[in-house]
Amino acid sequence: MTSAGIAAGDRVLVTGAAGGFGAPTMTRLREQGVQVIGLDRVSGDRILPCDITDDAAVEAAVADAVETLGGLDAVVHYAGIGTPNDAGGPLRPDAIRVIDVNLFGAWRVTAAALPALLEGRARRGDKGRVVFVSSELAYLTLPFVSAYSVAKRGMSAYADALRVEYGTELHVSTVYPGYVRTPIHNEGREVGLALEGQVRREEVEDIVGTVLRTLTATRPARNTAGSRGGAVELWLGRHLPGVVGSAVASRLRKRAAAGHFDSAPLAAGLVRRLTGRDVTAPVPRTAPTTERSS
Repeated sequence: MTSAGIAAGDRVLVTGAAGGFGAPTMTRLREQGVQVIGLDRVSGDRILPCDITDDAAVEAAVADAVETLGGLDAVVHYAGIGTPNDAGGPLRPDAIRVIDVNLFGAWRVTAAALPALLEGRARRGDKGRVVFVSSELAYLTLPFVSAYSVAKRGMSAYADALRVEYGTELHVSTVYPGYVRTPIHNEGREVGLALEGQVRREEVEDIVGTVLRTLTATRPARNTAGSRGGAVELWLGRHLPGVVGSAVASRLRKRAAAGHFDSAPLAAGLVRRLTGRDVTAPVPRTAPTTERSS
């Protein structure tokens, strides 16, 4: 099959459409003449309300989007949440929900959209496109993001499986952002576990631009980072995990010794294991963040 890339008049579905990445992507696609509809927890301009952890809601929303667009040529997956968690703590409720939204949500939407994707592009002798927005944290593991890392590595594996089974009719790409200042990090910041300053920062435009290039490329990349620095980090995480893990562990010990995590109740056990100090602090309760971003 040929591959012309997404262009004016084509039809795209974006999840997490009201989020830090989804909203500017929707705007940029419209400016290029692409027909686009989004899914998010709340409705908006060309955004359908949809809880992507609900099978029936996903089926209904995707069907509505396909009918409105008159078919489907591509899906972009941004939807995600980033609730911090303890890797040795209970799964429920936070860890399960993070995995359900970030991984299974993308799976549900893809499965619901697949018939329209295959039909729409096949008529033109072309391939449909699916773009998964994962994270460098799929391969560069940091503390208190275990559920998020599991979900994003699982997303990468699901993308590979989809490519193997449907690659004759679909282009499947995975984009790996680094740290980007979007509201998905609000929960971590509120409990003293912000990633800000711990990892190299990228900008929203780095990721939105990468996704748009992936959608429009004649030969879209299988896996791509959001910047040159991100590409180096991704390569190191995938090919030298022992070296990267040792560097992260060393930095973690230094930060714990310096008191960086003392105000974070979730980190009290880690601080005690690394430094021997007992840290006690009241546990703040915050409402779950529903921002759809990566």
